[in-house]
Amino acid sequence: MNWGKYRNLIFYITTIAVFSCLMYFFIMEGQTLEIKENIVTKTSTGSTWDNFQESFKTNLHHPLALLLAQIVTIILTARLFGWVCMKFKQPSVIGEMIAGIVLGPSLVGMYFPEFSAFLFPKESLGNLQFLSQIGLILFMYIVGMELDLSVLRKKAHDAVVISHASIIIPFALGIGLSYFIYQEFAPTGIQFTSFALFIAISMSITAFPVLARIVQERNLQKTKLGTIVITCAAADDITAWCILAAVIAIVKAGSFTSSIYVIIMAIAYVLLMIKIVRPFLKRIGDLQAGKNTISKPMVAIFFLTLILSAYITEVIGIHALFGAFMAGAIMPENTKFRTLFIDKVEDVALVLLLPLFFVFTGLRTQIGLLNDSHLWMTAGFIILTAVIGKFAGSALTAKFVGINWKESLTIGALMNTRGLMELIVLNIGYDLGVLSPEIFAMLVIMALFTTFMTGPALDFVNFVFKSKKDENESIDMANDSKYRVLLSFDKPESGSTLLKLAHDFTHKMNGNKSITAMNIAPVNEMHAYDMDEYEESQFQNVIEKSHELNLEVTTLFKASTDIENDLTSITNKGHYDLLLIMLGKSMYEGSLLGRLLGFTTKIINPEKLLNTVKGKGNIFNNSPFDDFTLQILDKTNIPVGVLVEKDFTAADKVFVPIFNLSDFYLLEYAKRLINNNNSQIIILDAAGQIRNNIEVKELIRSIEQVAPNHITLYNEKKIEKEFLNSQDLMLISSKSWKNLIDTKSLWLSDIPSTLIISNP
Repeated sequence: MNWGKYRNLIFYITTIAVFSCLMYFFIMEGQTLEIKENIVTKTSTGSTWDNFQESFKTNLHHPLALLLAQIVTIILTARLFGWVCMKFKQPSVIGEMIAGIVLGPSLVGMYFPEFSAFLFPKESLGNLQFLSQIGLILFMYIVGMELDLSVLRKKAHDAVVISHASIIIPFALGIGLSYFIYQEFAPTGIQFTSFALFIAISMSITAFPVLARIVQERNLQKTKLGTIVITCAAADDITAWCILAAVIAIVKAGSFTSSIYVIIMAIAYVLLMIKIVRPFLKRIGDLQAGKNTISKPMVAIFFLTLILSAYITEVIGIHALFGAFMAGAIMPENTKFRTLFIDKVEDVALVLLLPLFFVFTGLRTQIGLLNDSHLWMTAGFIILTAVIGKFAGSALTAKFVGINWKESLTIGALMNTRGLMELIVLNIGYDLGVLSPEIFAMLVIMALFTTFMTGPALDFVNFVFKSKKDENESIDMANDSKYRVLLSFDKPESGSTLLKLAHDFTHKMNGNKSITAMNIAPVNEMHAYDMDEYEESQFQNVIEKSHELNLEVTTLFKASTDIENDLTSITNKGHYDLLLIMLGKSMYEGSLLGRLLGFTTKIINPEKLLNTVKGKGNIFNNSPFDDFTLQILDKTNIPVGVLVEKDFTAADKVFVPIFNLSDFYLLEYAKRLINNNNSQIIILDAAGQIRNNIEVKELIRSIEQVAPNHITLYNEKKIEKEFLNSQDLMLISSKSWKNLIDTKSLWLSDIPSTLIISNP
């Protein structure tokens, strides 16, 4: 008997048996210790199924189970509405705001009251509120960190007039508005001063995070206008939050005189943070210089700073959110350090916790209270006052300081963005009892409207002031005889590879070519303060490769919320002759999990569902391309080259399989490689159609006359592995590539780097 073979099995069985007997012994002995009259036994009156149902219902209504169900529902709804808004070129925050209202009494509560009462019972809202407040504290911490105080110090003198005018004008109009609506809408027992101050601050706020994202999306961050707007918004944010802290102190105390001690304590707190805490944090941050990670003790120090700062301001009486904002603003200014720390906080704060705040706001917003024309007219008057104060006030001030009308109106449109920051202010006012449910609903509608109008307002300004110069440049580009190549990449190393390929196609064209390298990055992966550094890192490989090749290249960088549509829009409007991209790959490709996830995303992908309903596509993707590449191919109206990269370094030996007559356009690209790169081209007549086609044979003969011994026609039916391994690049049509994938061709494991060229 082989003892080694059975030793582990015998040990396992013995261990289980011995310790099971030991447990049984202690249980039986323990039961003798019970005092029978003190033991409460549960009696069941119904069947086992009834008992299970009763237990299941109890578990379903347990506070933790209810909170988890709320979070799942909120996140899914917020992501869906955010996605829809992004498709309409609106910030995702608008969709999340709308999602909150939809889940509240204004829609779900009105039409599905039983579901609303089950999912959001009143007794559960306390948990939701406190969790959402944690999300807000983390969010305000991020907002504070995203402020680039160095820009404020350098540029503040250029923008301070616009910034402060954009606060004082709507603030004054807000107090004037309060005079007309106070008696009808102020809650009982609230002083006019308290009511007027909160209406005024709600008119004056600007959503710095949303504004910064819009500036990035519209590629304004490097312009003088973009710098002015970001500086204005940052100064506006700091000023508005300081004013809000003072307003909260006055409202809680009842008058300015009564709040004087709170304001003095607040000033002392700010000085403490700036003069003592900030230098301390800077020394800690300097210890992290050059490192790619932050140690846990340091993370603990910064989180403690955040929590203590929020705690102190809450105890003083100027709200925990001001403390969180202040803690973020005094963080070490090292860009890499801030990015690392924001990445730790951002996903939990923005994806998990912040949507809870939107829904909590939605649960408070009762649009149904606005049930007559007079109330809607009042809401319209509030919106008009807000737009005149912020939009017109900022634009006219910008014009007064010497900025042209187009840029002045652009500044006005951007400063009028209120977004999430407005909702925070409104909720503080509601919690303090200063805002009634009716006026709260009106102001929420105002926040939605003014945020929503930013994009259309900017588009309208650009349309009205569209210059003849832009039109002439577009016409000149269309009439230009240059061969224009656009390459779009997501990773730096992909950019240099595509640039080498573009060079092989155009090397000897000298002044008759134009190569543009484009990087479109998700806007949510960047922050306003590190845009330049992010862009530089993305294009570093491309610039180095262009110097190595002695090649002039134009770089184009854009932040986007919808990469596919922006890429195709730029491609179609740019009069390019060829677009080069990399084939996208799934991290789960080839695995069981990948197939399951792929199947799932094909089912629930919103855009795929929408196209299916419209009759534009199938719900199942049977294409040989990933969804991103497929959308690019579908929407562009120029030839697209999709590179399947396998350590591509040169296009000296190129293999071009021709499977049918529709593949013959590949010979034009083969000809370009011969003319510009002296490539050796091997044409495979896979279907035997070339020898019978006089036109194609003449084309090959004409190429041979210009470049003898550079093109060879193969008629072999079987291609050996050694041959494929000897080639640098394969050119193939998208239709033939699909055929290789569908038939699971043996070529696929041995092919070299492959350029799949799709003709529109």
